[in-house]
Amino acid sequence: MNQDRPVIVCLCGSVRFLDGFDAASLAETLAGRIVLSVGSHLRHDSDIFAGLTAAEKQTALESLAELHRRKIDLADEILVINVGG
Repeated sequence: MNQDRPVIVCLCGSVRFLDGFDAASLAETLAGRIVLSVGSHLRHDSDIFAGLTAAEKQTALESLAELHRRKIDLADEILVINVGG
């Protein structure tokens, strides 16, 4: 961890819990951390990918998963959003 910058935290978990991601993002930001998260806290996957074919959706999801793994690589810590345990 670099002492010259704030801690970088990556939020992880099911995107079914967008409210949980939003709450955690705000709390972590207010705590002075750099937050890496999912692409949107406002829209569900079903809305985002509504116009795609099944193959296009699969390709997009695989690309997003790889991007999220790179965010995890950059992070000093991860915070798992686990609404309801």
